[in-house]
Amino acid sequence: MTSIRLHTLLRIAKRSLLICALPLAIGCSDVQYRPSAIGKSGEVVVVMDSTLWNGPSGAALREELGRYIYTLPAPERLFDLDHQTLNSEATFNRVKARTNVVFAASLSDSTAESDFMRSVFSPEARSAIEQGRRVFLQRDDTWRRGQKIFYLATPTRNDLIEVIREAGPDMRSVFNAAERARLEEEMFDKGRQHNLEDSVLAQHGFRVKVQHDYLIATDTTKFVWLRRILQDTWRSLFVYYEDYADPMTLTPEWIYRTRDSLTQTYLEGNVGGYVAIDHRRPLEAENIDFLDRYAFEVRGLWHMIGPDDDGNIVSYGMGGPFVTYAFYDQDSGRIYLVDGMVFAPNFKKREFLRQLEVIAHTFRTQSELEPGKIARAETSFSR
Repeated sequence: MTSIRLHTLLRIAKRSLLICALPLAIGCSDVQYRPSAIGKSGEVVVVMDSTLWNGPSGAALREELGRYIYTLPAPERLFDLDHQTLNSEATFNRVKARTNVVFAASLSDSTAESDFMRSVFSPEARSAIEQGRRVFLQRDDTWRRGQKIFYLATPTRNDLIEVIREAGPDMRSVFNAAERARLEEEMFDKGRQHNLEDSVLAQHGFRVKVQHDYLIATDTTKFVWLRRILQDTWRSLFVYYEDYADPMTLTPEWIYRTRDSLTQTYLEGNVGGYVAIDHRRPLEAENIDFLDRYAFEVRGLWHMIGPDDDGNIVSYGMGGPFVTYAFYDQDSGRIYLVDGMVFAPNFKKREFLRQLEVIAHTFRTQSELEPGKIARAETSFSR
């Protein structure tokens, strides 16, 4: 049995979601007139019967969405999961206001969640599910603007475990992109340093959005380092590029060597030493699509190292997480390395690092922008 993706479901359903027919639903007004969805950063609400949540289906969801991130100094969940049941109208109204929501139920059950799912799908879609189809369907702005919702419906409880596994990569991708989009709006609400962005664009042929309190620590040939320094934390993003590059050189090993070479040259500590990848902990390297480019995403930990009194290279005890995007830009013939790094002792790191992901995803080359000016009204995650 295979999942029915959105395009297939639309062929068999008169209306995929009968939102107007739900007793507790708001009217089907235009999205622009709905209030914005609310919720904590990095949180996903899971609406599921308690027996499912405490059983294999709940465990599968926790493994797909609540898995630990081991490339942080102390492991944190990918998403914080808030389990809810449809035990009252008040609970349902709270769920309808949230940003990221997953509804999961077996249509053979007689729970409130199953009743809700049966009301969501058209008779044709519901019949297909009851006859053995597994469905996961994603919808935007169902009750509020900026909302991402997944509906996971299956004929039996055992099927639900399988569809959770199948939907996992899509859910992670959609929720991650949504979190970055919301965070981008929040980060640049206080303003951007357009003059600084224009200067980098003119000198280097690329641009990233720069928050109001970032400064340029280093701006030299093929290397730009931006920093945000607060009392207890700092965040860092640097961009390096190579002209006339061979895309075949782009490998995880090249990224490790290049990053360490750059940080040893440019990222020195206040009391000596320099930044390097901490190879004592696992690194994660993955092929991704980065802004429509073939790329590698590397995650791991950095630490400050340097010589001791005997000249041996040792750790100075300072470190944190980093994320690096390395990709080949065909129009310019360049390899770019965009790196975000966090130092935040005594704080959780996931959302700090996500801020650097947001800035990295605002990367644009000269050829992607209108000649001579920056498209200041663009939205990086609109697609």
